[in-house]
Amino acid sequence: MLDKLQKIARKYTDSEDFTLTENMTLLTDLGLNSYELVQMVCDVEDVFEIEIPDRAISGFKTVQNVMDYIASQKERTLI
Repeated sequence: MLDKLQKIARKYTDSEDFTLTENMTLLTDLGLNSYELVQMVCDVEDVFEIEIPDRAISGFKTVQNVMDYIASQKERTLI
């Protein structure tokens, strides 16, 4: 999952040579602005085949928050 997120994040960062970690913050460490965050979330929806409501985006502070959300949505589809 982290590898897929890193590929997505690279589209929105200036560096191709960075390693995404779970504790990185989306706005500070990755340097995303609010528009880029929304665009990245759209890419996450496409890649992971899930829907993320706008109200959930405000909870995405770190990469781990995004991973937890993806995992929770994938669990729901298995039930």
